[in-house]
Amino acid sequence: MRTLLVDHHTNFARTVRGALAESGFAVDIACTLEEASSIFHCASYEILLLELALPDGNGLDWLRQLRSGGHSVPAVIMSCLDDCEKRIASFNGGADDFLLKPVSPVELIARMRAIQRRARQMAAPILVFGNLNFDPISREVSVAGDPLTIARRELCILEHLLSRAGRVVPRDQLEDHLYPFNDEVSTNALEVGIYRLRGHLNRSGATPRIKTVRGIGYILQLPDAASV
Repeated sequence: MRTLLVDHHTNFARTVRGALAESGFAVDIACTLEEASSIFHCASYEILLLELALPDGNGLDWLRQLRSGGHSVPAVIMSCLDDCEKRIASFNGGADDFLLKPVSPVELIARMRAIQRRARQMAAPILVFGNLNFDPISREVSVAGDPLTIARRELCILEHLLSRAGRVVPRDQLEDHLYPFNDEVSTNALEVGIYRLRGHLNRSGATPRIKTVRGIGYILQLPDAASV
């Protein structure tokens, strides 16, 4: 899940980012609202983690601006002050959850997963293409009804390709979905993930195939699909 963490407490932000990364989240950190505004428009974020008190303003004010601009990305407000009025104002301002600092990374991840489940339940929850099924809520994959175990990184690639099945997904879009900006990623990391995912699909008898569109990206398609 691509995540934007807006918090100027460096040690806290790094600790949270490390815990989230171990659970499969791609996390970018912004220390100010100005930086957050710039980063927000450079990637497709699935959730925001916002501190209220930031050096250049209030995180809730920024969230209100996003909501008024039509952005519905889920947001979790974090604050050191256990103030009932702040909680109410946060929810009324468009927050999906409110956590009191210090935040337990385990609890934060659980709450983020819950928000993710609710968001996905509002859409079509099961992705089906050929004989391949993926449940984004349980994170389970099956081929013709048989379970298929896939590593976390390859599972993220599969989810992104499945959600756009039959369409070319640009390489940079896939990388943007998988890796935060400040991650040191090898030049062939995506190719390795695609290679491993292809192996899983081939060995399991899955009908969808991943085709490389040279110079552009990848497409998940069925064998009888027209060539791209």
